[in-house]
Amino acid sequence: MKLRGLKKAGFHFRRQAPVGSYIVDFVCFHDRLVIEVDGGQHAMPEGQKRDRARDVFLSAENFRVFRFWNSDIDSNIDGVMEVILSMLRTPTPALRADPPHKGEG
Repeated sequence: MKLRGLKKAGFHFRRQAPVGSYIVDFVCFHDRLVIEVDGGQHAMPEGQKRDRARDVFLSAENFRVFRFWNSDIDSNIDGVMEVILSMLRTPTPALRADPPHKGEG
């Protein structure tokens, strides 16, 4: 994928990186952005269920998750890269503060 080319602009992506108990396809930890590249199995009910659980976890960890179909990457990599660059240029929401412990707030 063309993500390596973004390093010159200051964006570093790791491939197949652990985040919690999940291995994500690509992640930019600094900008809290996860890129998932999905094949046909993700369109099946079981795949959709797993993806929802994964996305909920990643969102709770303050990651933004963007999914692209393999076919989109194969046929429109420039468009995919435009979306990714746009997301990188959008500020990441501030990290969520932990809720106060019982009796502290």
